[in-house]
Amino acid sequence: MNISAAQERALSQPKIAISMEDARPAAEPRNGHRPPETSPYLAARREWDERYGNLITRAKNWRTAALLALVVAILETAGLIALSMKAKTVPYVVAVDGLGRVLAAGPADQASEADDRLKRAALFQWVSDLRTVTSDGVAQRKGIDRVYAMIANGSRAQLEIGEFFRSDPPYQRAQTKTVDVDVKAVFATSDKTYQVEWTETTRGLGGQVESEDRWKGSFTIAVNPPSDERLMRINPLGIYVTNVSWSKVL
Repeated sequence: MNISAAQERALSQPKIAISMEDARPAAEPRNGHRPPETSPYLAARREWDERYGNLITRAKNWRTAALLALVVAILETAGLIALSMKAKTVPYVVAVDGLGRVLAAGPADQASEADDRLKRAALFQWVSDLRTVTSDGVAQRKGIDRVYAMIANGSRAQLEIGEFFRSDPPYQRAQTKTVDVDVKAVFATSDKTYQVEWTETTRGLGGQVESEDRWKGSFTIAVNPPSDERLMRINPLGIYVTNVSWSKVL
């Protein structure tokens, strides 16, 4: 085959293959985006975090601490108010001799509501006041007041004692005689009922003994501690007689 000189020269020159991929600029990445370190959005966000992020975090922490302090202060104030409204008075008993010198002192211990000794002591005095007749009108009036102070309102004892004083008034008896009461024994027959034994000595106005009689009675009581100062003065133990009966021992 005859080949011309021009064609022979073209075939003899080296061939260079250029792909479209190699034709892209070397500085531009394949994904078409700029590198992260050169993004203006990320750079601005990093600058914001560095400049204001710590300030925002500290402000949030201070607000939380202030709120907790406010809650604690409110709770403490409420507790102090509650304690101030529950003021407690502790009574002290001071024993002195005839010259006014202190023999002993200390806080008064509150006796148990069910202390049997207090109940028996109260009945001891109550029966004595009930049956005593004296020519001293003031002493007689005080004794009657103490009797009524220990009677439950609306009880059967109130009716019985009222009838007793009306049928044989101590003021009229005191015009001709006096009666001394000596309580011998007080003992419980149940948790609310007590039996009392006593002796009554009747004397004339000249002091001569006219008679000496033995008596016994049954008394039912109820305990209701006083809640105001007036009741504390007349009946501090809150012991009230609800039922009575007595008779002469033959």
